[in-house]
Amino acid sequence: MISTHIYLNFQGNTEEAFNFYRSVFGGEFLSVIRFRDFPGNSMGVAEQELDKIAHIVLPLGPHVSLMATDSVVSWSRPFVRGNNFYINLETESIQETNTLFAALSEGGSVEMTPQETEWAECYAICSDKFGTQWMLNYTGAKRFG
Repeated sequence: MISTHIYLNFQGNTEEAFNFYRSVFGGEFLSVIRFRDFPGNSMGVAEQELDKIAHIVLPLGPHVSLMATDSVVSWSRPFVRGNNFYINLETESIQETNTLFAALSEGGSVEMTPQETEWAECYAICSDKFGTQWMLNYTGAKRFG
């Protein structure tokens, strides 16, 4: 495993929240990607939501970052306080991603099976049998944003 990060979802106010967190923790944003930055609107976001935050990163230390996205109306999973955070694991390989995904999702639920995305060679989302939400992310050679 390379690193672990906290990943938050917000109801359209990610930018406001992260400006607040930056004022508290200091530092600069490592990345700010809006939904309109994805070619051909591959995320399937409504026109009025394209300027919302798709991904933002605020480093908190050398190996820990606070990350987030805006939950948009066009997604099938609605924003609910309590389901707005994930533990994001940056894995070392596709094999490690698949192994961890299989173990963590057993008895839990699958939001997204392991697959290639614009930002990762292998990415998956699941909840374990205790309700903890996980993102598994093997970036590999991909660089987006």
